[in-house]
Amino acid sequence: MASLPNDDTATGAAENPELARLFAGYTISATAWLVFATFVALVLAYKFGAPDFGSGAWLTFGRLRPIHTNATFYGWASIALVGTAYYVAARSCRTRLYSIRLGWVGLWLFNLAALLGTIALDLGYNSGDLEYREWPWPIRVIFAAALVVTAVNLLATVARRSTDDIYLSNWYIMGGVLWTVIIATVGILPWYQYGLGQVAVSGFYMHNAVGLWFTPLALGIFYYALPKLLSRPIYSYALGILAFWTNLLFYPIIGSHHFLFSPLPWWLQTTAIVFSVAMLVPVWGGSANFLLTMRGRFGEVAHSYPLGFILIGVVGYLVGSTQGTLEAFRSLQQVWHLTSFTVGHSHLTMYGFVTFAIWGGIYALLPAATGKQAGRLGMAAHFWLAVVGSFIYVIAMSIGGTIQGLDWVQGKPFIQSVIDIGPFYVWRGVGGILMFLSHLVFAWNVWRMTLGHGAGSTVQPAPLAAEAA
Repeated sequence: MASLPNDDTATGAAENPELARLFAGYTISATAWLVFATFVALVLAYKFGAPDFGSGAWLTFGRLRPIHTNATFYGWASIALVGTAYYVAARSCRTRLYSIRLGWVGLWLFNLAALLGTIALDLGYNSGDLEYREWPWPIRVIFAAALVVTAVNLLATVARRSTDDIYLSNWYIMGGVLWTVIIATVGILPWYQYGLGQVAVSGFYMHNAVGLWFTPLALGIFYYALPKLLSRPIYSYALGILAFWTNLLFYPIIGSHHFLFSPLPWWLQTTAIVFSVAMLVPVWGGSANFLLTMRGRFGEVAHSYPLGFILIGVVGYLVGSTQGTLEAFRSLQQVWHLTSFTVGHSHLTMYGFVTFAIWGGIYALLPAATGKQAGRLGMAAHFWLAVVGSFIYVIAMSIGGTIQGLDWVQGKPFIQSVIDIGPFYVWRGVGGILMFLSHLVFAWNVWRMTLGHGAGSTVQPAPLAAEAA
């Protein structure tokens, strides 16, 4: 089994300009959704301090919050990850993408679903209290169609590879698209969407959207971009495969830990807790694989912002997922459940892990495809604004949410918890502003790497044959 991507990145743009344009198209589209989604998030953060701001129905929290989460999940993260996965699959398989046309069809379907879903939610049309499934079901069918198109395209690309082995990144990419087609199908089928069946399916869907869609695709980026940037093989192919299969074994059931102390069967809740603890195996195994690949080379992070983004993403994966295991315990759920602590946790995982992984992949691979780079100053501004902003955000929500939960446990009046968390909402806004500014810088960087005049070629040299061996 090959432990280093077997391609020649130095010829990527010249060999397949259609793939480069597709990769650029997905990145530009995803970036637009990122800026939109986080602008909505800033409005929401402001409303915590000024709840009377924007009193019209279309600016209410109940409408804006699902617009923010769905635009982040399905507009930004999904589109960015799929675009990067197309590039990784084609390059690591040393073949052309199965169908460029299908790639563009999928992009249009993703965007159509996200656009119609945003409009529907702001007009008050939704599927009720189904978290991350708020879009009306016909729109979710459009998104499911985009997933099917993507799965066919990626699987066919790997099937026509010119290499004997399937590189590790493609294990994760193929797993992610296959699992997500199943998840989306379960989320759409109406047969179980009643009573406790709906609760169980909601736990299954919303948790697996992160663990079996965003996570494997983000890890696939790590397994490709990290060896390319360091020009050295991944530390252990076997450890990567162990993490892959244990993630599949343990993750699907753990969504029920969101509903501890609910009417769901006690055995199901307990099983979710046990499997949440077992998730330490793929999380620590995968994180160790990445960190050991970087050992002795951490000093290069100071000279490579793509490596810096990937390192933050690995740390976010390790810390955020370990934190998720701790949150699954009933004793800690009593304090943190339904508090702002979970808001901090979700941003640590979706932002500190998934989003930083995407940024690292784009900065590492998009210049190799287009022959244009963002420029060191632009990447530096993006990196530090995002790191500092997210750190402030997550710390503020973690501390404030803990205080909030302890107030409830101690039986204090609810209004006291509102007063106590007030200063932390201010810091949440400060962190959010810095994060949004970083996204504007990222948008500028993407323009330079695609449509604008980049700072020149940043094509990475291909790994030496001796190192690959």
